[in-house]
Amino acid sequence: MAKKIMIMGTMSNAGKSLLCTGLCRILAQDGAGVAPFKSQNMALNSYITEEGLEMGRAQVVQAEAAGIKPQVKMNPILLKPTSDTLSQVIVNGKVRGNMPAREYYGYKKQLIPDILDAFHRLEEDFDVILLEGAGSPVEINLKDEDIVNMGLARMTHAPVLLVGDIDRGGVFAQLLGTLDLLEPEEKALVKGLIINKFRGDASLLTPGITELEERGSVPVLGLVPYMDVELEDEDSLSERFTRKEREGVVDLAVIRFPRISNFTDFLAFENMEGVRVRYVEKPSQLENPDMILLPGTKNTMGDLLWMRQNGLEAAILKAAGFGKVIFGICGGYQMLGRMLFDPEGIENAPEKGSEIRGMGLLHMDTVFTGEKERSQVRGKITGAEGILKELNGLSYEGYEIHMGRKAAGDEGKTVLTSKGNVYGTYVHGLFDDPQVSEKMVGALAGQKGLAGTDIRGLNMKSFKESQYNYLADVLREALDMEKIYQIIEEGV
Repeated sequence: MAKKIMIMGTMSNAGKSLLCTGLCRILAQDGAGVAPFKSQNMALNSYITEEGLEMGRAQVVQAEAAGIKPQVKMNPILLKPTSDTLSQVIVNGKVRGNMPAREYYGYKKQLIPDILDAFHRLEEDFDVILLEGAGSPVEINLKDEDIVNMGLARMTHAPVLLVGDIDRGGVFAQLLGTLDLLEPEEKALVKGLIINKFRGDASLLTPGITELEERGSVPVLGLVPYMDVELEDEDSLSERFTRKEREGVVDLAVIRFPRISNFTDFLAFENMEGVRVRYVEKPSQLENPDMILLPGTKNTMGDLLWMRQNGLEAAILKAAGFGKVIFGICGGYQMLGRMLFDPEGIENAPEKGSEIRGMGLLHMDTVFTGEKERSQVRGKITGAEGILKELNGLSYEGYEIHMGRKAAGDEGKTVLTSKGNVYGTYVHGLFDDPQVSEKMVGALAGQKGLAGTDIRGLNMKSFKESQYNYLADVLREALDMEKIYQIIEEGV
């Protein structure tokens, strides 16, 4: 059977996914066949496997770092919130249905066989399984039904490393409080502590670490520095939404929907020199961008109404009237059409049979049905008009994942739907090819009289590889890898 080790955090965004990614790369570099595993992921950023199955992006990133293809058994349960109380439940890559939080809480233990089956199938193929928890393992109101933190560690007999976030403050209370709230048999599984996101003089932390180890009776295995590393994010806790944008000759404004999803589509632009990417939530933030991007969303109709109510829709329509480039992806694409119909109540509408008007910028209607489109796609770009017409003929590779479909009778065989300088596509990952992103940004620069500006597209595959290697280098220096290997070997 495979060896295993599990990373848990004291809270959401403590750095579990980052550390799992780095450890996947380290173990792979050292010759181990390693695979990631997260029993239940709650995220709006997802991915479609070669088999057409849906999984969370965090485990996709970790699989890439491990040098293996993403497989849905690495993330057997994915929850995609559609509102504050309702989530789409995806099991083994397929939609099981929409459930309110309380209903899912009572249902989720029925999914334990699916979790263990996925885990055991991974064990057959790999030397080491690197498990990731979710949130905190000591949410005392939820512990009885836990299937992703200590409940999973006990089911799989996995030793645990506990990560605390010093950047938010109170890291000693985080770690000691978590240890104190664990049951004795759970605490026995915790073999090491890690302090993450440290800035400053490490020697000043020594007295605190000494007392932490004495009080907690668990060794500290590393002090990980705050890293400037670019990895694809799994949810809307992403720091990219609030960080200061760099200046650029080309300005891109991304609408930050309340249920924004797959915003990893814009990572290629964010890392291009000369390009400024901003996430905006209200009309006053829109300013005068060269292109407005409407990203994916888990609730197309709800987020369109949100834009309609706060004035962003009117601002975008005004910009389109002046010839501004508007580009919608997936749910953002659906919003640009004429009408959206929800006969089955798929979009969590007030009642079945509801419909709302779209923005009317593209000649298409969308009908939401219970069947989700899930597929990887590749080919040549077609359908581009206006200033982005030179995209036609370029190669693309990506995936589609959406509930709504174009209404019968709509033209829809092209990759892009366009009218003037308004564009829409269902393809996620379209901008990852440097030829595509470079051509787009070049056209935008040319429109404002900056033709010939040297803006180079980013090869996303090479860039991600460099980030995985950088992350591994930093973690090798910061962590006691000899002790971690010992924990993996000894197990529990």
